Amino acid sequence: MEFQEITKKEYKDFWNNHPLKTFLSAPEISELRKKTGWLTYYVGVKEDKKIIAAAMLLAHKRHFGAYEFYSPRGYLLDFNNEELLIFFTRELQKYIKDKKGYVLRIDPYVIYKQRDIDGNIVEGGIDNSKVVELLLALNYKKVPLEKKEQVGWMFSLDLENKTEEQILKEMKPNTRNTIRKTEKIGITVKEISYEELDRFQSIMEETSKRKGFSNRKLSYYQGMYKLFHEKNEVKFFITELNLKEYLERLKKEQKEKDEKINNLSDAKYNEGAKKNLASEIESIEKRIKEAEEIRKDKKTDIITLSGSMFMLIQPEVIYLSSGNYEEFMKFNSQYLIQWELIKYGLENGFKKHNFYGIPENINEHPKDYGIYEFKRGFNGYVEELIGEYELPINWKYQLIKLIQKIRGGK
Repeated sequence: MEFQEITKKEYKDFWNNHPLKTFLSAPEISELRKKTGWLTYYVGVKEDKKIIAAAMLLAHKRHFGAYEFYSPRGYLLDFNNEELLIFFTRELQKYIKDKKGYVLRIDPYVIYKQRDIDGNIVEGGIDNSKVVELLLALNYKKVPLEKKEQVGWMFSLDLENKTEEQILKEMKPNTRNTIRKTEKIGITVKEISYEELDRFQSIMEETSKRKGFSNRKLSYYQGMYKLFHEKNEVKFFITELNLKEYLERLKKEQKEKDEKINNLSDAKYNEGAKKNLASEIESIEKRIKEAEEIRKDKKTDIITLSGSMFMLIQPEVIYLSSGNYEEFMKFNSQYLIQWELIKYGLENGFKKHNFYGIPENINEHPKDYGIYEFKRGFNGYVEELIGEYELPINWKYQLIKLIQKIRGGK
């Protein structure tokens, strides 16, 4: 085996065909990091002139002129190949030391223990405990959950060998019914262009203020669009509702209900049907009033409800970011976006729809448990990754960790 620097093209070709590939380990990501001062290196291990392991290394200068190195979702190798992992680790330590690095961070795209829809460990399923044990034995330090950079727990739905009818049938009844309601009232899902990304940014800004998270700048979304959209690897969507058409549907439905109730005789056996129809009419009248008030307030016929960003890199569709205008959350348009992208995945041969991040240890009902419940409604399973690790390179690692602790983790 031979460790060496490889070209960007060599890395991309290897990445393209590797089972652990994901958007974060794509070379395009380095272009975003470059704008904030990160350097990029590509390294690999060759055997008989063929690459058998590779990593994209990003480096940023920190304290004392020393560099923090990070391999997003790295490495691309068989983590169960102990000899290869040991060799790659030792060679990386020497390589990074020569580049004045003090630490290497990794967060492999490797499942820890296979879990079911409820987050319970599947007996006899995937178990990469030995990988974790080997990393720790090689002096990798586990990063606490609250300090990790990337998502550690996800929720996914298999698409391979599935049909739309089968996926709909396997959803929770409430999720399936909600999707049908969004279709019935006329909500539309629209893919937006580069020039319209400010609309998505506006939705995310409102959502971040409401939920208390830090929103990304418009330049991030624009950068991702430029890097990935030409190959259809990123898409941004918004949902819209035409209030004029929505009101027409409601009034038509109201008229039909009125006719039904008027055609029922006063016989006692019709009392139950009349009561139900009256309740439905009251509900329709309430929605008509709400829609008319929104139309008057917004002074427009078409309102924007929500937005979502998806990464579409084989073998998975990843639901990366989303937001909603709080006043329009009652329309449940995010359900429709998910359904449209599930169908897109089926039509284009994707193996998995990855709803992405959910709270850690969901069977303990943590904060934001509702995020998991929303995704769980589509059916699927919980995925727990092996986590993030730091590999100390030299004595500066402990000193810089001490400084960061004193400064509150910064």
